[in-house]
Order: sequence, then C-alpha cells, then structure tokens
Amino acid sequence: MLPPGLIIVLLAITAIKLWRRNRKPAFAVIGIALLLYLVSIQPVSQLLLGELETVYAQPGLSSVQGDVIVVLGGGATRSTPDLDGQGNLGGSAANRVLTAVRLHRLTGLPILFSGGQVFPDSGNEANIARRQLLALGVADSDILVENRSLNTEQNAANTAAILKEKGFSRPILVTSAFHMLRSMIEFKQAGLEAQAFPTDYRTNGRNRTFYFNQLSPGADSLQNSGTALKEYLGIIAAKLL
Repeated sequence: MLPPGLIIVLLAITAIKLWRRNRKPAFAVIGIALLLYLVSIQPVSQLLLGELETVYAQPGLSSVQGDVIVVLGGGATRSTPDLDGQGNLGGSAANRVLTAVRLHRLTGLPILFSGGQVFPDSGNEANIARRQLLALGVADSDILVENRSLNTEQNAANTAAILKEKGFSRPILVTSAFHMLRSMIEFKQAGLEAQAFPTDYRTNGRNRTFYFNQLSPGADSLQNSGTALKEYLGIIAAKLL
C-alpha cells in the first residue's frame, strides 16, 4: 500500500471507471499504470541497472596500474552533523571514498576527489571528502581536491587539468559501477586514458535470482530504474555532444 504500489492501484481503479464511459482515455491510464508498474519491480530495474554495472569488471589488485586514484562525487548534504564537522557524503559517494581509501592503503597512490556543490542546499563534495579522508588516516600530502565540478563532464575536464598540472597521466577511476560507462566516455573525451575501478554495486549483475516478492512494486526499484534511465540518457548525450 506504499507508493508506488498505491499509485498503481489508484490508476487501475481510475481506468476501470473510465472504461465504462470512454475507452480511449482508459487505455492511456492503463498504459501509464503498466509502465509505472514495470519500472517499479526488481526484474526490470535489475535488468536496466545490471547491464550498466557489468560493462567494466573490477580489476584484481595485481592488475591495478596507475599513478593517481581519481574519485568522483555522488551527492552530499551541507549541514548534517559529522564526527569532526558538518556535511556528509551521500551513500554512493561514501562508498566510492571507502574503496579509494582501501586502494590507497594497498598502493600508496594519492587520491584526487572531484565534485563541487551541485545545488544551493547541498554540500561541497570535495571539501567534505577531504575532511573525511584526513579523518580516515590519509595524509594531507596524498589528497588532491577538485571542488568546482557540477556534473560528470566537468569532473573529467577539471580533473584532466589538475592531473596535467601535477604530472599525473594514468588515473585509476573510482565511481559507482552504474556510473562507470558514462564516466569513461567523458574522461576519454577529456584526453585521459583511465583504468576503470567500479564500486558501489546495486545489483548482482547478470547473476540474478528470481523470487515472487520481486514482482511487488517498490520505491527502491523505481529509484534504480530512474538512475539507470538517467545514465542511458547521459551516455547518449555524451556521445552526441
């Protein structure tokens, strides 16, 4: 009975009432309800997102080759309390930072975090990440920040400028698996040949297990479908523009 299920039920009831009067609008409402149902169930959302997450495999540690770890932002709050200040990275960005810190400890490579303040009420992602990286034990000399980017295209362009200035040329790119394909396209267009290191997986890729409850519409599945569709549109835009 929670959205989006409740909305689908209401649309179905509306379609039944319209059917007795005028079938054309009834068909339209049925189509909307069906579309909303499909993008709100796990089999569809897992398929949409899973195809993106399997484009690049996470390399084994012995195969990691580069001279700097580049982490892309993924959202931040501005005034929420943290242990040593205010502002927190969003779930995806936090997972990316966690992976970057682990890679840093294994490789000794410096970390460059790219991401600015996207909205007036959101936090500056790179500034928050720098504070949290220091708290996680990363030395200040091993941290670079790019705090102006508002989207993936700017992430790539601004990062390329910093890497050129600092003498780095082989970035290991850390971002969410669903975001990696678009990021690699943008980084290549910015003149960078990055090694993909996807993280923050939301699906099991193509190793899917079906069970009946997956046919129940849910907000998480709707969000995953929306995330996937945003990425597909972004990929098309990156290739065309």
